[in-house]
Amino acid sequence: MIPLKPNEMYHIYNHANGNDNLFRNEENYAYFLKRYAYFIHPIAKTYAYCLMPNHFHLLVKIRSEEGIAITFPKIRTLEKLEFDKFISKQFANLFSSYTQSYNKVFRRKGSLFIKNFQRKPVKSEAYFTSLVQYIHRNPLHHGFCDKIEDWNWSSYHSLLCTKRTLLERDELMDWYGNIPHFVEAHKVNDQYYVELANDDFY
Repeated sequence: MIPLKPNEMYHIYNHANGNDNLFRNEENYAYFLKRYAYFIHPIAKTYAYCLMPNHFHLLVKIRSEEGIAITFPKIRTLEKLEFDKFISKQFANLFSSYTQSYNKVFRRKGSLFIKNFQRKPVKSEAYFTSLVQYIHRNPLHHGFCDKIEDWNWSSYHSLLCTKRTLLERDELMDWYGNIPHFVEAHKVNDQYYVELANDDFY
C-alpha cells in the first residue's frame, strides 16, 4: 500500500462492502462530512470531493509535518514509518467513527467500508486538473444525476459560492483562473479525463 507522505497530493477513494450503501439519506452524507472535518482537515488540505451512495472520491494534499503538528504535537517525535501510519490511521478513524454511528442507526453489524482505502499519487498538473473534473462529474458517470449541479454531495457547489468552507477554494480558483473557466473546464473530456474514466476506479 502506498504511504501517505507530507506535502504530497493523492486521489483517495473507497467503496462500501458488498451491496451495502455508505449513505442512505441526507443525514448520513452530512454526518460523514462533519466527521471528515474532524479527522482529516487537520492532516490534509481538500481540493475536491464527491460522496455517492456506495462510494466516494477525494482529492487531498497531506499537510506538512509542521502543519499537522499544530493539532498533533506528538508527530514531531515520530519516525518516518510511524508518521505514515499516523496519517493512514486518521482515515481509518474516520471510517470507524462513521461506521459505528451508521451501524447504530440502521441496526447493522460489521464493517461498512472496504478494508483498505485506495490512494493514487497525483504527479502532474494536467492530472490534477482532470481529476478535479472527474470527481465532480462522477455522479453523472454512474447515472446518479443528469447535471453536475444536480448532485448536492460534492465540492462543486461549495467551490462556486462565497460561503465559508474548509476547501482550498481560493487556491483552486486561482488555478483555473476564474469561476467561468472552472465551470467550462468541467464540460471538456480531455485526454487525462478519458484515462481517469477508463481507470479501474469505483
